[in-house]
Amino acid sequence: MNKWPSLKQLHYLVTLHETRHFSDAAERCFVSQSTLSKGIQNLEELIGCPLYEKKDKKSPLVFTHSGEMVVQQGRELLAKGQDLVELGALCQGQVMQGQLKIGCIPTIAPFLLCDLVQEVNARYPSLTLLLREDTTSNLLTALRHGDLDVLILALPVEIDGMQSKVVGQDPFRMVISRNQADGIPVPIKYDDLPNESVFLLEKEHCLTEHAVSACKLTDKEKINPFSATSLHTLVQMVANGLGTTFIPQMAIEHGLLENQNLVVIDPPGQQAHRDIGLVWRPSSSRTETFEQLAEVVSELL
Repeated sequence: MNKWPSLKQLHYLVTLHETRHFSDAAERCFVSQSTLSKGIQNLEELIGCPLYEKKDKKSPLVFTHSGEMVVQQGRELLAKGQDLVELGALCQGQVMQGQLKIGCIPTIAPFLLCDLVQEVNARYPSLTLLLREDTTSNLLTALRHGDLDVLILALPVEIDGMQSKVVGQDPFRMVISRNQADGIPVPIKYDDLPNESVFLLEKEHCLTEHAVSACKLTDKEKINPFSATSLHTLVQMVANGLGTTFIPQMAIEHGLLENQNLVVIDPPGQQAHRDIGLVWRPSSSRTETFEQLAEVVSELL
């Protein structure tokens, strides 16, 4: 008869991996330290290899290579177990009830989430949104581990087998200080711009790749080596006459350029834009919830 690891054992191990201390992991799991230790010991015996290095109790735990692999797969199994439990609520018709954990990237979140929360509260008062803002890579990791239910991302992006649905488009605009704009002919051509005059976000933000691709910026010498951490920083750089940048239309409509002496122009590239989409695990049983949420986001966009 085959013996299988339990989800409880995997939960103990994943929590231990996060805390690196047995006492902290036991407290977070609401069990005694001996119970947690015994559960992880049984898991090691079942798998047949050590999952962490046995050191003094005061030092943070170091996981073995096998342990890291078990933790990774354990997170995915726990996420699928969560999806299975949520199936019961759907069978009772509770599609837009309970909690929904949403992740959103920083170049969308400030300009969408406030409106989204207000709209969802008005339409679905029994649905509570829990929000997290982070980079695309971190959000996708959280989604795979079950820490988030659905993401709002800029597409296209590598989503590693997840489901996605495009809900709208967000055009790119170029902004430049009014003084500099007087010396550049419109429609703008990149050849007319000085080298290192285009400012972009750090590469962790997918907006940089989307903007460069959509706006047909192929001359890397035009890009300034300085990388900003936020759209607000980009606007300040441009407002001080240091160059130009790409800004999503939704940010402009929500007042990002207010009280700035800036000119907004169309960038090169025909109808340059990024797609806005929802992303979720294919194993999730809340597809109908995500579809209805997509309708709300689409209307807001």
